[in-house]
Parts: sequence; C-alpha cells; structure tokens
Amino acid sequence: MTAPVPDRDVLRRLAAEPAVMLAAGRALLLQVAQPAVARGVAEHSDMRDRPLDRLFGTLDFLAIVAFGAPDEAERLGRGIRRLHERITGPGYSGNDPDLQVWVNATLTDAALYVHEEILGSPGGDLSGAYVEQARYVADVLGCPPGAQPADLAAFRAYMDRMIGSLEVTDDGREVARAVLRARKLWWLWPGLWLFRFITTGVLPPRVREQYGLPWGPRRERFLWFLLRTGAFCYRLVPGPLRRAGAPLALWRARRRMARRARRSADAAARAAA
Repeated sequence: MTAPVPDRDVLRRLAAEPAVMLAAGRALLLQVAQPAVARGVAEHSDMRDRPLDRLFGTLDFLAIVAFGAPDEAERLGRGIRRLHERITGPGYSGNDPDLQVWVNATLTDAALYVHEEILGSPGGDLSGAYVEQARYVADVLGCPPGAQPADLAAFRAYMDRMIGSLEVTDDGREVARAVLRARKLWWLWPGLWLFRFITTGVLPPRVREQYGLPWGPRRERFLWFLLRTGAFCYRLVPGPLRRAGAPLALWRARRRMARRARRSADAAARAAA
C-alpha cells in the first residue's frame, strides 16, 4: 500500500526545530500509558539494553518520513510493517490501527506542546496544518485511510478523550523506569536528570500521578522558569539557522539505516549458510 504524500512544508518546519526533543519523553510515556502499547514494548523491545539505539531508530524513521524522498519513506514503512507483524501478544498487535493512531498522535502532540506551550507558537499558528500533515507518519506504516483525526479540533478531542482514559500498568511503569533511569547511560547523568525533570513536569497531571512521579508547586515554578528562559534565548536564534541541522539529520539517518540493512542481510546470509 502506498501512502499518499501530502505537502510536508509545516511537518518539516516543526520537525526541524531541535526544541521538539524537549517533549520526546512526554510522547513516549504517553504511548506506554496505553496498556496494549506498554505490553508490546515490555515484551518485544530491547530498550533497557540498547536505549540509544532505540532512540536513534525512532529519530531516523521520523527524519526519513519528514525530509526524505517519498519512495524512501515507503520502503522504510514496508520494512517496519513486516517487523510489526512479529510483534503480537495477548491484546496487542504491532499493526493494530488503533495503536498506530495513538502512537502517532503522541508524537504530534509532543511537537504541538513545544510549539504552543514552550515556544509560544513562533512563526505563527501552524498547528492545524501540522496535524493534517503529520498524519502521513502513520499513513506510511499502513494506518487505514480515515482512521486518524481529520483536523485540529478532532485531534484535540481525541487527545483529551485518550488522556482521560489512560491507565498506567506495571508494564508501563517498568518501561518508564528504563527510560527515565537508563542504567546503561549512567555516564550521561546530568543530561538524564534534566530529561527526567522536564519529562515529569510536562506530562498531564493525571498520567504523572499514575506513574508515581513526584512533583509539586516548587518544581513546577522551577521547570517553567527554565523553559521560558530557554525559549527566550532560543527564539533569538533565526529560524533558518535553528533548522539548519535537518539535512545533516537526514544524512545520518540514511547512513544508519543502510548499516542496519547490511547487518540484517549479513545475519540472514549466515543463517542460510
């Protein structure tokens, strides 16, 4: 199935902003607050042992879908759909359209959160166009036409409904611990502390409480002092300069994808020998 390729100008513009990474943890913890997603990740992901590989894999997929050629995105989507066929278990499937919609919605939500809440919508109101164009990410993975929210209002209603219904399970809390306190990355502890602090603070309160993450008014004030100070300095940098790293991100994504393809081919050849 070939996903129709939309105009990607706004998708690319927001995806190229380095600041969107501030809400990466929000997206992931919202994903695994959905019990079926949490179980699939807990039973099939090697996130605990290879956290950076998992992170780069996700970033590479998003870079190619946003900035790469349509045929690259389609090839990558076919490969991920084949991989997802093996991710099955009680109550979940990697190619479940409802789960695809939810995972993509958390990524869209994260970008909008940074754009609207942290940066204060620099460059105008792009939210509606971004929601429409970001549907392409799930389309590449084979999400059925019409399954995703059709516009910004529908997207807001969908997110409100989903966040109000999420129930964090033990699987979700286990994944959250692996993400927020990655033992393999102990040498990055200052960055991990900041990542953990920001992720905890930008989660919806209901979800944060279910994860059992401590928070309070003093931490809230300190978080927004940091974010607003950082956003002020960030906006002083001209937009084209902030987004100049997108071609490099695409180049690195292509190289890593090519290496993974070679390793897979070598493993298949050894298995067949």
